[in-house]
Amino acid sequence: MSTRDAPACTTGGLTPAEAMAFVAQHGIVLEAARRGAIPSLADAVAGEAIAGNWWAHAQGKLIFAATRAVREAADVLVCRLVDGKISFVHARLWPALARLADRFPRERLARLREVHGSDGRHRVEEIPFPDWLDAATLAAGRRLDEVAARDALAAVLDVPA
Repeated sequence: MSTRDAPACTTGGLTPAEAMAFVAQHGIVLEAARRGAIPSLADAVAGEAIAGNWWAHAQGKLIFAATRAVREAADVLVCRLVDGKISFVHARLWPALARLADRFPRERLARLREVHGSDGRHRVEEIPFPDWLDAATLAAGRRLDEVAARDALAAVLDVPA
């Protein structure tokens, strides 16, 4: 599905719920960057390819709301899987990621989480791989056929590290 085919709400962008559905559908989505066949959530919300920083785009507030909703979702891994850029990986792909973890730099599999301090500042907390994965998902990854795991992650395996 191209950015043009992304469901759009009547206000001109994706709602947070539609953004979650977009990530679930695609499995791996970049927050704002573009890389090969991997879609950009910012572009999907805007309904077009964004030139420059999305903060300056007319849909900037909607993009912010959508990206924050996705970042806070329990069933989405926020990491730097693709090219070191903010990447969203839906939980349905976590077993494949666990199965093929040795094919990625370990730091790119760390879960990123924004932590807001009482002083108003925020910092990014990194939870190393596989510490953020539960035992059932790790076990599912061990049981997963390697070919099936490669098929599930084909979009990122074809992207040079």
